[in-house]
Amino acid sequence: MPSDVTARDRNIARARLQFLENEDPPPTIVPEGIRNSWRRSKYLGIGTDEVVVPYQPDYDRESRLVRAATPVLNRLEQALAGSDACVIVTDREGWVRDRRVGEERLSAHLDRVHLAPGFNYAEQFVGTNGIGVALEERRPHVVLGTEHFNERLQNVSCAAAPIRNSVTGRVEGAMNLTCWNGPSRTLMAALVQEAAGDIERVMYEFSSSHQRALLEAFQQVTHYGDRPVLCLGQDLVLANSAATARLTGDDHRLLHEAAAGTGHAPRTRKEVRLTGGATVLMRCRQVDSPAGAAGYLLELAFTDGPGDPARSRTGPRSSREERDATRPWPLPGLAGTDPAWNAVSRAVSRCARERTPLLLHGETGTGKSALVRAAHALTGAASAPVLLDAGAPRPAVTDAVSAPTPVNAGTPRPAADGEDLAAALRAAPAGPGRALVLRNVDAVAPGEAAAVARALDAAAARGTWIVGTLRGAAGVPEPLRRCFTEAAAVPALRHRLADLPALAGCLLRRVGAGVECAPEVLPLLRRHDWPGNVRQLGEVLTKAAAGRRTYRIELRDLPPSLHSSGSRSLSAWEASERDTLVQALLDADGNKLLAAQRLGISRTTIYRKMRAYGITLPARS
Repeated sequence: MPSDVTARDRNIARARLQFLENEDPPPTIVPEGIRNSWRRSKYLGIGTDEVVVPYQPDYDRESRLVRAATPVLNRLEQALAGSDACVIVTDREGWVRDRRVGEERLSAHLDRVHLAPGFNYAEQFVGTNGIGVALEERRPHVVLGTEHFNERLQNVSCAAAPIRNSVTGRVEGAMNLTCWNGPSRTLMAALVQEAAGDIERVMYEFSSSHQRALLEAFQQVTHYGDRPVLCLGQDLVLANSAATARLTGDDHRLLHEAAAGTGHAPRTRKEVRLTGGATVLMRCRQVDSPAGAAGYLLELAFTDGPGDPARSRTGPRSSREERDATRPWPLPGLAGTDPAWNAVSRAVSRCARERTPLLLHGETGTGKSALVRAAHALTGAASAPVLLDAGAPRPAVTDAVSAPTPVNAGTPRPAADGEDLAAALRAAPAGPGRALVLRNVDAVAPGEAAAVARALDAAAARGTWIVGTLRGAAGVPEPLRRCFTEAAAVPALRHRLADLPALAGCLLRRVGAGVECAPEVLPLLRRHDWPGNVRQLGEVLTKAAAGRRTYRIELRDLPPSLHSSGSRSLSAWEASERDTLVQALLDADGNKLLAAQRLGISRTTIYRKMRAYGITLPARS
């Protein structure tokens, strides 16, 4: 440590060591913000003797944040020349985007601890540091010497302040000032806040210029017609009523991504599939301002694609109908209010009511068959739909995870051994009030597609509602494609996580009355990608409910895989190791020292393994 270490620094260092060695909270001599950060760092298993941070060498060096910060950093670089200080700008995720250093010795030290452009200094990777704490708590913060969680950072002090967008209030990044420990460190907070304010003012000038350019382009286009028009900037969305009635927030994101991928051509056309299954033809042009690219102007034309062929028969819907289409559309036994889920629920219900042949596509476990059963029941039908699988032509068993079995559901007649798919379809009950679902339509062999199509047409002619399901919209043999008048897409669970609490409640009501999730369970469920969708969620909750120790499902009742956020595939040995580690931590109520003792490993190994597998457990109360 430098020679100017104060009594306060020694007390903080001693308190930190005591905190790391036992489970007691830090003493009150440690500032509250530092105490909270230490707890978070210890919970995350951050190392204390080495700096291991992710690195991304490729990033946008012309982003609005970098361009706004450049003149401020240029000025500070001249003022700090030869001094033992440096200034750093990061984005909102903690990625370092620019650094200016006053002396070579400090520059070399920062390189050794990876505080350099391309590295990430968020708290989740480095532990307590000025950048990480300022971004975590969304307010200015100073971290002095021994207050750093990692020992390799303790010979410097740093102050950081969030950089906010003056229009939206959103944090865009952080301004950081780092210097060797010394008397001047007490002045850092004021200096860094002033610099952050300067960057915010430049960003506001950029934003104002961008917004004026977008507004002018929007007004010019909407003045001459009522076709759907959308203007998308980084902090601004402009839409006329024709676009507002048809688009959701997720659609805005999809269109923005599509526009960004069109390059810099002055005018380009591109077809985009929206979250509800509709297809839109987008004419896009980039809008420029004196401060650079402001955003995109999109002129939209909704096409009569397979997602909504009825539009060619009925003509465009009124604004009132468009507004109604965004409202919740509850179906018996199902849950969810996501716009895309509402759209497909309405489409399936209308097709069931009008007996319109429907092709329903979506990932496995999203609830395609459940939608058909619920919509069919809503028509007042006395019988359950007959389900056949193109890969195994025989009536399928109703899936209890996706939807409850109707009380009036009969048992379909099994197909005889050796019976082909067309024969099984012809033998299925048909007529008014009946529904016939052919799963995995894309699995129909080309040689039997014509015969299957004739069987489906014959059933439809007798008044049967025909539904086909498959994973993707492509791959349906042409003779079969002509059997279906409409098509709709069922969204994946990861695209409708706002519905997760309602879905969990719905699924648990099938398990038993009064079963519920503890408050800390739902945030953990939201972090999972759910590749198996609603079916997987139901299986997890059913198993957790069966093994729960109290009246509600708690974290320890969930499978170990849900406590890990790692993105890479694990080998069987790694998965077993992760599960063993998670179970030991749960059994020890999050006490890492106790878990390490029971496993016969060191606590440092526990921390390292938690980071390697992305294991996250809530802090102990």
